Amino acid sequence: MRIDGKGRVDRSRRLSFSFDGKPYTGFAGDTLASALLGADVRLMGRSFKYHRPRGPVTAGSEEPNALVTVTRDGDTDPNIRATVQEIYSGLEVVSQNRWPSLDVDLLSVNNLAAPFFGAGFYYKTFMWPKSFWEKLYEPMIRRAAGLGALSGKSNAERYEKAYAFCDVLVIGGGPAGLMAAHAASRTGAEVILCDEGFDCGGRLASEEEEVDCQPGHAWAHAMAAELATLPNVRLMPRTTVTGAYDGGTYGALERVTHHLANPGDAPVECFWRIAAKRTVLCAGAMERHIAFRDNDRPGVMMAGALRSYLNRWGVVPGQRVAVFGNNDDAHRTARDMQAAGVKVEALVDSRHDAQNLAGDVPFFPGWQVSRALGGKGLEAIDLTGPQGALKRLQVDALGVSGGWNPSVHLTCHLNGRPVWNDQIAAFVPRDGAVPDMSVAGSARGTFSTTGCLREGAEAGFEAATALGFSGAMPVIPEAENAAYRVRRLWAVAGKGRAWLDFQNDVTVKDVKQAATENYKSVEHMKRYTTQGMATDQGKSSNVSALAVLADATGRDIPETGTTTFRPPYVPVPIAVMGAGAQGAGFAPQRYTTSHEGSVARGAPMVEAGLWYRPSYFPKPGETTWRESCDREVRMVREAVGVCDVSTLGKIDLQGRDVGAFLDFVYSNTFSTLKPGRVRYGLMLREDGHVMDDGTTARLSDTQWVMTTTTAAAGPVMKHLDWVRQAYCSHMDVRFVSVTEQWAQFAVAGPKSRELLNALLDQPIDDDSFPFMQNGPVSIGGIAARLFRISFSGEHAYEIAVPARYGASLFEVLLGRAEALGGGPYGMEALNVMRIEKGHITHAEIHGRTTAFDIGFARMVSAKKDCIGKALAARPGMVAEEREQLVGLRPETVGNTLTAGAHLFDEGAEAVRVNDQGYITSVGFSPTLGTFLGLGFLRNGRARHGEKVRMVDHLRGVEEVCVVTDPVAFDADGGRLRG
Repeated sequence: MRIDGKGRVDRSRRLSFSFDGKPYTGFAGDTLASALLGADVRLMGRSFKYHRPRGPVTAGSEEPNALVTVTRDGDTDPNIRATVQEIYSGLEVVSQNRWPSLDVDLLSVNNLAAPFFGAGFYYKTFMWPKSFWEKLYEPMIRRAAGLGALSGKSNAERYEKAYAFCDVLVIGGGPAGLMAAHAASRTGAEVILCDEGFDCGGRLASEEEEVDCQPGHAWAHAMAAELATLPNVRLMPRTTVTGAYDGGTYGALERVTHHLANPGDAPVECFWRIAAKRTVLCAGAMERHIAFRDNDRPGVMMAGALRSYLNRWGVVPGQRVAVFGNNDDAHRTARDMQAAGVKVEALVDSRHDAQNLAGDVPFFPGWQVSRALGGKGLEAIDLTGPQGALKRLQVDALGVSGGWNPSVHLTCHLNGRPVWNDQIAAFVPRDGAVPDMSVAGSARGTFSTTGCLREGAEAGFEAATALGFSGAMPVIPEAENAAYRVRRLWAVAGKGRAWLDFQNDVTVKDVKQAATENYKSVEHMKRYTTQGMATDQGKSSNVSALAVLADATGRDIPETGTTTFRPPYVPVPIAVMGAGAQGAGFAPQRYTTSHEGSVARGAPMVEAGLWYRPSYFPKPGETTWRESCDREVRMVREAVGVCDVSTLGKIDLQGRDVGAFLDFVYSNTFSTLKPGRVRYGLMLREDGHVMDDGTTARLSDTQWVMTTTTAAAGPVMKHLDWVRQAYCSHMDVRFVSVTEQWAQFAVAGPKSRELLNALLDQPIDDDSFPFMQNGPVSIGGIAARLFRISFSGEHAYEIAVPARYGASLFEVLLGRAEALGGGPYGMEALNVMRIEKGHITHAEIHGRTTAFDIGFARMVSAKKDCIGKALAARPGMVAEEREQLVGLRPETVGNTLTAGAHLFDEGAEAVRVNDQGYITSVGFSPTLGTFLGLGFLRNGRARHGEKVRMVDHLRGVEEVCVVTDPVAFDADGGRLRG
């Protein structure tokens, strides 16, 4: 089916591939669809619902029919569009959605049951009997659902994500896009040009027309080559911009190695996040079908696609061709076919007053194609003419053009709605729908090449000059400037099924049925019929479907409206969106600067949030972790210990209004905090529950540093961003996470100041550095920050240095500590000491506790508002019978408590209705010689001194406990303040 002298593939490079196990050959530059059509293969897939035979209907990414599965080394990549997949030697492809084979599909029996599968049959069929849903209907639907299938193996392929920044982003590399990039680049602006094809040119690659006195495709190639030489231009072929987001950010999918036989270590795909100051959308337009009886036969395709296969790939899907349309553009296909020597049986134009623009071909003005005949391929068409005239023609390929729809999708991703243009019978973008985006060319409804070139140049030049760049407008090349004339025709009247959505098997009758059953909203019709819900998202069928709905409901098209356009514009694999998250990347292993030093000392590492922290530091002769933990606790209480606390979230806030902002974020007041001081803060969620706690230090009048718990560093950062955008956008405040920029170490114990004074360039004392003080210090000339805060309950400090000094400082601190009888301590000892002091962690603020529950109700200031304050004051949130934080000790010294155990009154049966609370944290205190616990007990603060029974059903442990105050050690805080 190759046409001599046509096409722009490299016929000197023959490539072999297989389809359904059968070998084929094509040429370099072929897509899978063009190569198969060239081998006289028109049947490439089956439809979803009825398993009807289908072939390609388009030549681009909007393809609904020709979906295949690419296999490589036993892995499968399903739902690849044959119209986009480039062939390479060794490519292995199988068809999908068929059984046992594409040629003989037993599930096509569904087609015989079509009367039972009309619009809404899911809702009508599976309602009764109720018991059948779980036993029959759901299993049956799940077995039938889906298109292609994954291999079930772990995906070993590599994906990437990347970021790019530019002054002007041009989306689409057709004539408008090339001129936009050309005009913008001449001003010196940084330009990115994305095009989903493997080369630039857009429709010029598929047409026989001239631009600037040379073939259009040659002009496009030369223009792209010139742009590629410029240092301020980045060309990104095989890259589809998939979504428009806030702040000039765009998502883009780059197909990196889908076209390579030996990709090596290169990733399969890359997902780009592109930040652009200005954007020019030149995404072109997509041709739409005309619905008529059995218009889904393989061999029936868009007239523009038929032209593309001829002119770009030198292929036609049949020896006898007909063209059917309602606009002048359809005549181009008949003209090009005739000029290439292909037999054109008919040019059918539904317009009675149409003029033949195709030359010497049989012309049928005022006629319509009313039926396509054939089985697994088109064999004939029926024509209906004026006064009911009938004619049958033997053809094996039919190009259909119902007009062109501008690609408005990206302009609607920020909730903008397109505008109906009656002159071209299509929706066009609404001005200003996406901030700082302009639209040019066919995407704007301009269908002449001259118009596209001119609009692209103007849009690119204006985008650059609006950013302060200057230059001269380029000369607009001479090109075709024919008018575009179209007359509405959405569906041909007649019996039988006329198809709209080819992949989901939605017919004109289905849409009319939805309207009859009062699903008149276009969104309701979409869901009731599944129109536009397939992998192509109805790109070539939605406008026709809503036009049929408008006619069925007696409304005009603008009143009927469109469905909601959402990203992504083309299917995006989850693997590429989560690039880097495979294997260990799913939960990144984050190491502190002291990691190597801790491992060298034999410390077992445990996960804390996303970080690895030392559990304990064993000494020779210690056989259990408890021995090491007990020693480390005593060491801190009696001498000095060093602990890496770099994993705590650190957020730098700057601006005049940080104090007011923190007042609104925290339950207590921060605006009164003086520079050089630190304050503990409690943060509530909007529903009144505790979100996080930590200290915030004021470094100067306009700079603050907030610390969060390790686990909540990310959520708190998101929370701050939401609060600022939603409530405090008027405030002068900016913040950024600096967790990784600072290495921070706790130095705790009676000898902590002695240790630090041996290191600091300027010694400190109680007067210069009292409890809850912060300030700049230096160590050997290295600038550092010092905070006098304590999580252990001891006289303690935290010293922070730039991360590059962290490993060195850790070793120095340990050397000094060991000389004073101290050393490092890990998470186990830290946990014991905080339990001794009654300090909470996320074991206690686990998402359903309030400030009242943990005994911090007075921290919710009555003098100001804050996030969560109103809902925290609900009666049920401050009721005395709520479970309140208490301390617990076993009645018998030496007996064990277990975290997760529940609490019951003595003598009460240990069942749910008698549950009085639960234990959140436990640890053995070598300081007090007993196990200690923290937990929540109903009306617990009024029950200090009472006894309750701990029951751990899982571990089979029971113990009588004494209820105490949460603070078990140094209740007056003399040690940490001394």
